[in-house]
Amino acid sequence: MEQLDWQGWGALQQRPAWWRRLRHKRWHYVGLHGDPFFIGLAVVDVGWCATAFAYAFDRQAAAAGQGGLLADVRSDALPGRACIAPRVGGAGSRLTTRGGSWTLDPVAGGLHVRVDTRALQLEATIGLDGTAPWLLAVGEPAGGPAHATQKSPALPAHGWLRAGGRHATLNSAHACIDSSSGFLGRTTAWRWACAQSAGLGFNLQQGYFGEQENALWLDGRLIPLGAAQFDFDPRQPLAPWRIRTSDGLLDLVFTPEGGRHEDRNLLLAASHYVQPVGRFNGTVRAHGGAPARAVRDLVGVTEDHRSRW
Repeated sequence: MEQLDWQGWGALQQRPAWWRRLRHKRWHYVGLHGDPFFIGLAVVDVGWCATAFAYAFDRQAAAAGQGGLLADVRSDALPGRACIAPRVGGAGSRLTTRGGSWTLDPVAGGLHVRVDTRALQLEATIGLDGTAPWLLAVGEPAGGPAHATQKSPALPAHGWLRAGGRHATLNSAHACIDSSSGFLGRTTAWRWACAQSAGLGFNLQQGYFGEQENALWLDGRLIPLGAAQFDFDPRQPLAPWRIRTSDGLLDLVFTPEGGRHEDRNLLLAASHYVQPVGRFNGTVRAHGGAPARAVRDLVGVTEDHRSRW
């Protein structure tokens, strides 16, 4: 994504500067899988405050019934404290607070990710020179005038993690990146699913952005997908999910192994967030007449998110 400047977007021309400042939502998210660990982290600026989070999940420990969440950290900051890159290869995203620091800095051919908190430390380098195309979607979301998101295919990564008294080297890992910026509705909700491997991955969203960011990566190709349907029980998010697309190209069952959740109520603002980690099984197709490709134990996440912001 080149430098993103919303000033020329017609729907924003009549909005006052204070409105654009308070309603501009930006985030830079990284999901990293280095078996048996899954790590999720983000730097977020919602206009009137900034925040960052990181968590580490041990799938092997979860399977043994020992509890998979090794660490879950978050920290808030005043408006303007977060720097969010307008594109993955831009000036980098960062937030430093008393609770720790999160940095995502471009390096030659990649992105260097560092989290330094008391409970979790991470150093990783993500390669950006992959051959598969990235997804870029720009449009008018439900309840807001403009939004853009850039999603990556599976990217090679390596580094190390320290959390929950464990120190692990992350070799032959894969990462996905979500860099998003826009002006969303006062109340915004979405369901999301993402999983990546070297030859197969997908990104799905049901909610404020419709089907604009639904895509399948298959053998280096980027294939648009239809509207996504998420069938699950919001009261039991760790029960299996059924996820399908309207074009019949994707039909999966997601089996959660654990995950991260957070509920916050700040009176003027509130959020409900749950991000299970688990495995996808089912089939995908390159097009309607193509043979089904089996998906077996593909590691990824789903998400149920509702915000009043």
